[in-house]
Amino acid sequence: MGDTHESITELLDRGVRERVFPGAVWAIGDRDGVREWGTCGVADPAVPGSLMRRDTIFDIASLTKIVAVWAVIGGLWEEERLPLDVPLDGFWPEVAGHPMGNVTVRHLLTHTAGLPLRANLRNQYGTDPGAIRAGVLHEKPHDLPGRAVKYTDRAALVLGYLAEHVSGRPLDRLAHERVWQPLGMNHTRFGPLPSELAADCAPTELDQDTGTHLKGIAHDFSARLLGGVCGIAGVFSVLDDLALFQRHLLDPAAHTSFGLAWVTESLQVHTGSLTPSRGLFWHPAPGSDDTYVHYGFTGTGMWTSPKRERWGVLLTNKLYYSRDRDPLMAIRDTFCRLALG
Repeated sequence: MGDTHESITELLDRGVRERVFPGAVWAIGDRDGVREWGTCGVADPAVPGSLMRRDTIFDIASLTKIVAVWAVIGGLWEEERLPLDVPLDGFWPEVAGHPMGNVTVRHLLTHTAGLPLRANLRNQYGTDPGAIRAGVLHEKPHDLPGRAVKYTDRAALVLGYLAEHVSGRPLDRLAHERVWQPLGMNHTRFGPLPSELAADCAPTELDQDTGTHLKGIAHDFSARLLGGVCGIAGVFSVLDDLALFQRHLLDPAAHTSFGLAWVTESLQVHTGSLTPSRGLFWHPAPGSDDTYVHYGFTGTGMWTSPKRERWGVLLTNKLYYSRDRDPLMAIRDTFCRLALG
């Protein structure tokens, strides 16, 4: 493992030097927990001495879709409260009679529901949460379900609303009570963070209104519009909490929040000959047929391989925003090969 640690350190140090990110925190492990971990760089270049630490808090962005939505949906499915292949209008009156009613949970989890791609919710539906919810659930899909794989944040937003409908509880409480608390993820929560926690948070995007980088406030505009809590993004966490989550995926004896059945169902291709291939919210890692991954826009990533009984977590704050995704993706792909190869 020494060679792996050294190689990952060199990889991430190069990312800092080349200004892909100011710093990073990472870990790799197995069902027994963390085997190797490390940090590099700084959390905030504007604050002298703000070194990345193992307990640095990150806006995990789209990893929210995994640690909140995917995990909650899985528990409800295993309890037989949420079918994967029944059209939504068969059990969700809110979408009955609307085009969304023809979509299934599996369509949403595989990004084959035909939903609109990225869009500004405020421009379309205003600022009232009820109006946004109605607009999202009643809008006509752009394509027929099952025809194409097109990643869209809308899928997680809809599934978050669905979980709330089935359980009768808001998404933040669902995730806390059903997933984070049972797993001991005591430092994971939806934002916005209180000031004492925000001080320990790695900053993300530049807030055009204040001229400062966001700290403790979700980078995602939709999450901010909805008060910080939605299926798209908004969760803040630390390395050790995400390690607990990953360990849970590999340890059948430890499953309490969602079971091995959900993990097995999710970590396989469900999209047939369509491309790109998708599992249930997870997707195959590039160049691997047994490792699945999910990424966050802020520079976060989680990989898991039940076959190899290995997992990896990489947390960066992509502070130097650019439309060029290639440098970060190259580092992620190399990290995967080093960590789980």
